[in-house]
Amino acid sequence: MDTLSLWFGQMHTALFEGVVQPLLFALGGAAYLEDAYLGTAWLMLGLVQIAILALVLAPLQAFWPDEPVQPSAQRRRAVAVDVLYTLIHRLGLFRVALFFTLEPLWNALFGWSAVAGLDGWQLDQWLAPLWPGVTDTALFGFVLYLVVLDFVDYWFHRGQHRLRWWWALHAVHHSQQHLTVWSDNRNHLLDDVLRDVVLVLVARAIGVAPAQFMLLVVLGQMIESLSHANLRWHWGPWLRYLLVSPRYHRQHHIMAVEPGTWGHNYAVLLPIWDVLLGTARFAAPTAPSGIADQQQGRDNYGQGFWAQQWLGLKRLAARE
Repeated sequence: MDTLSLWFGQMHTALFEGVVQPLLFALGGAAYLEDAYLGTAWLMLGLVQIAILALVLAPLQAFWPDEPVQPSAQRRRAVAVDVLYTLIHRLGLFRVALFFTLEPLWNALFGWSAVAGLDGWQLDQWLAPLWPGVTDTALFGFVLYLVVLDFVDYWFHRGQHRLRWWWALHAVHHSQQHLTVWSDNRNHLLDDVLRDVVLVLVARAIGVAPAQFMLLVVLGQMIESLSHANLRWHWGPWLRYLLVSPRYHRQHHIMAVEPGTWGHNYAVLLPIWDVLLGTARFAAPTAPSGIADQQQGRDNYGQGFWAQQWLGLKRLAARE
């Protein structure tokens, strides 16, 4: 781990000093150097993720597919759009957009909270004394924050399915009928903004450090990519309660008769929330992925990135 950390740090510094910093100076953006340094780290982590998806997980789908692959132009187009979504998110383009739109709001809000004495509650430090066996407080804090944020994500996901206006946006994600390792980021951008706002506010409130938050996001993204993979993998009778598997999440994506009627497998990373709250289903999926309109022969969720984004907004306005 130390070697990997050292290698990553050297590559990060080289990319920033060799490419990003000179570019910022050339564009008169020296004031953004600190933010750009962090952004370069996001870019590096994104490149690593994409390499793992393309070189490891994507080829594995050919050996253990859960859904038999029938090559077609329609399928290739659908997966290509998902790859575009993945590049936008994992390479930091979405975060750059958030930086220039939401960052001033975050700065004002967090500045006000610091002045008001509400500058974050260190949940890990508050709970650590209650666990006498804890020796690695950093690991304890990381696991604790992972569990808390995933619980928030569970309820966020339920809201996406239960509220019709929200489903109008989330349906973009479920309109993919060919799940692959690239399908996780296929979301309406407004839906992603809402999720980012919620997770950032919760993370700030419970005292997640910026570096911890970055690692939590990257780990979550990789697990979510795996859970969307076209792999007939499951984790057995016991481990299935600890981590969402491709088979478990595919059950969530099976085609529904009416919009927003999914009633199971909302968990993003940890199935224990579904188990405790009565929404778990561990049976193998028995129906194709997709949504009701597609089941009825109406594939009107758009064939490209901009078409999907525009149709999501139209459905939101109509609350469909």
